[in-house]
Amino acid sequence: MSDSHQASILIVDDDPASLGVMREILSNQGARLVTATSGEEALRKVLDDDFAAIIMDVRMPGIDGFTTASMIRERKRSRYTPIIFVTAHAEDVSTMFKSYRAGAVDFISKPVIPDVLRSKMSVFVGLHDMNRMLNAELAERALSEQRLRASEENLRALATHLQSVREEERIHIAREIHDELGQALTGLKFELNTFAKHFENDDAAARQDKQQTLNVAIDRIINSVRRIASGLRPEVLDEIGLAAAFDWQAREFQRRTGIRCHVNIPARFSDPDKDRSTALFRIFQELLTNVARHANATRVNVALSEGEEALALCVEDNGRGIKETEAQSPRSLGFLGLRERVLAFGGSIDVKGDEGKGTRVCVSIPVPAHQPEFHA
Repeated sequence: MSDSHQASILIVDDDPASLGVMREILSNQGARLVTATSGEEALRKVLDDDFAAIIMDVRMPGIDGFTTASMIRERKRSRYTPIIFVTAHAEDVSTMFKSYRAGAVDFISKPVIPDVLRSKMSVFVGLHDMNRMLNAELAERALSEQRLRASEENLRALATHLQSVREEERIHIAREIHDELGQALTGLKFELNTFAKHFENDDAAARQDKQQTLNVAIDRIINSVRRIASGLRPEVLDEIGLAAAFDWQAREFQRRTGIRCHVNIPARFSDPDKDRSTALFRIFQELLTNVARHANATRVNVALSEGEEALALCVEDNGRGIKETEAQSPRSLGFLGLRERVLAFGGSIDVKGDEGKGTRVCVSIPVPAHQPEFHA
């Protein structure tokens, strides 16, 4: 048992021989023994340590045992520490009552009977150990409750954020469908009606021009549908794979923001399962969104790799550099969402920012162990 967890007993006596006897009797008690030769020294010891019990001589020069015990009881830290008075004289009943009023829990006379003293100390040491374990358990429970409350607050914030994002995406998609597809289809309908009315009167060249106009309008609608569908889930992710989806997203990001984006993926990279592919792609999208919104960067380097046990994604920019408090804040809903995505697979995310030099975010997602195949 380490000293930090070992119970301590304070022995107070102005007689060195008596101190030696007490130490000998309690040497195998499983407790750390601390000695003091005066009431003043005992008070200093009590300031520095917590004791399972205090054995104190009543008659001492200077501050006697009664006064020392009363002063020990006045201090919050030692208010409930058990004190046992020891005396070499046969004390009368009034002295014993005085001892108890001073805060003693027991009173024994010299010469001390070793077995009696050991049995008393074993009770106090056992109570001290139980109290220490109870306090540790209560502290751990309080910490767990604090973490649980923080987790609940984070989840509520994340749920609210996800609901808000979902509504924003619905509004965005509805606006695009209404504005772009709606207008394009209305224009196409008008063109078709016009084409039908003048079909017989138009010469071949006019019909060809009208047909070309309609083809352009139809192509514009098709492109709008593809763009909106890609925003919901890029078909390249399902059709060609994760590496190609990363390259496509990087090109789109660079075209839209003007921020250079370089992607490094090994040539032999093999796609993980659908859930992990989707998670990594969405994490990549979210990280690029963070760069565009907050980093003030001009360059982004991306590395995607696979190991025997995990997939690794690192996104590094040369922007302002995120602060640790920003990354850990419950208000940082983007990173909160990223952590939830990663934790769903038992993975980890590491965010490091260097002020004025950029931010590096590394994500690790474990992959299932490959089970050996047995063939009949």
